[in-house]
Amino acid sequence: MATTASGDLRPWLGGDFRATLDGLGIPACISDRRGVVRWQNPRSLEVFGRKVGRPLLETVALESRRAVGDSLAKKLLGAEASSDYDSVLRGRNGQRVPVTIHSVALRDRGRVVGSLAVIETHDALPAGPAPRVTPRQLEILRLLADGCSTDQIAKRLHLSVETVRNHVRSLLRRMRVHSRLAAVAEGRRLGLIG
Repeated sequence: MATTASGDLRPWLGGDFRATLDGLGIPACISDRRGVVRWQNPRSLEVFGRKVGRPLLETVALESRRAVGDSLAKKLLGAEASSDYDSVLRGRNGQRVPVTIHSVALRDRGRVVGSLAVIETHDALPAGPAPRVTPRQLEILRLLADGCSTDQIAKRLHLSVETVRNHVRSLLRRMRVHSRLAAVAEGRRLGLIG
């Protein structure tokens, strides 16, 4: 963990970085090449509960798992050295916690061995559970947010136009809104989409 492209930092700085990372006032964790959490600082334990030995993605809200998983995979494959992105994680008591994740690949002798994530928490989302949307509804909501029409969504998802309309109607009902624009706005407010 303490090596960089320019060499081992411990002799140069003369210290152990774990104590420094433990002292951070914001959550931080390290995951290994398999995406398993291997270390959390005290603030991470306080906000998210004990996750050491468990898959990192267990802490991630369902709608954010793809983005977090993709970012982690890019680091582990060496395609991305660092990243900063917004996400929604699950807190210690299951509450949704909007965050910005700042992560970097950890290398040992040039080989990626894991990832360090420093997690900037934001104000909590409004009280009450977010509407439960199906994975397909979430996919359609994302396409609506991208400005896709019903026909475009049907083509992208290989569905009939009527099936897309049915999914949109169900999505609007579930989110308790009356228009596609309102669904996108509500999805953003709830952290379902970026």
